[in-house]
Amino acid sequence: MNTPRPKVRISRALGIPLTPKAVEYFERRPYPPGEHGRKRRKDSDYSTRLREKQRLRAQYDVSETQLRAAFDRARRTGGKTGETLIQDLESRLDATVLRAGFARTIYQARQFVTHQHVLVNGKRVDRPSYRLRPGDFVQIAEKSKSKEPFVVAASGAHATAPAYLEVRLADLVARVERVPGRDEVPVVCEEQLVVEHYSR
Repeated sequence: MNTPRPKVRISRALGIPLTPKAVEYFERRPYPPGEHGRKRRKDSDYSTRLREKQRLRAQYDVSETQLRAAFDRARRTGGKTGETLIQDLESRLDATVLRAGFARTIYQARQFVTHQHVLVNGKRVDRPSYRLRPGDFVQIAEKSKSKEPFVVAASGAHATAPAYLEVRLADLVARVERVPGRDEVPVVCEEQLVVEHYSR
């Protein structure tokens, strides 16, 4: 039997499948890893909030420092901090590459950016954390389009793009139309618990 990969263990610990390959394991064993995984235990308020923060971090594959910085920016806006936090994370270049359907997972999206396959407004950008604004164009570099992962992406193999992105999948070009609403972002998280975690 194949040994579960690290991301599968993380998926089971957090209660959400983080990659397509994790879905199969997750459906078979929908409980945390380890010998005590099947036992239900009462979580403290702190551990509940902490797990929610870890869930959010894992879905965007960001460091603690990056998530904290995004939270601090969101808090300064004066709006709903939780919703603004999600919108801030969603504006990242790697998240946009994923949502546009150019990559299968957030990990692959990050790799595409760091390997300089992605252009923003016609210029190569290799920082996954680069933050996009409405009106920005994201596209796969012309020389990269013939590589197998991008041929697969252009065929429509990945997710359907959300309404806040205008995507020409065959050309591997996307335009950020507007800031997304929380209900349009396919992230499993009670962001208010993350706000409470950082506000304590």
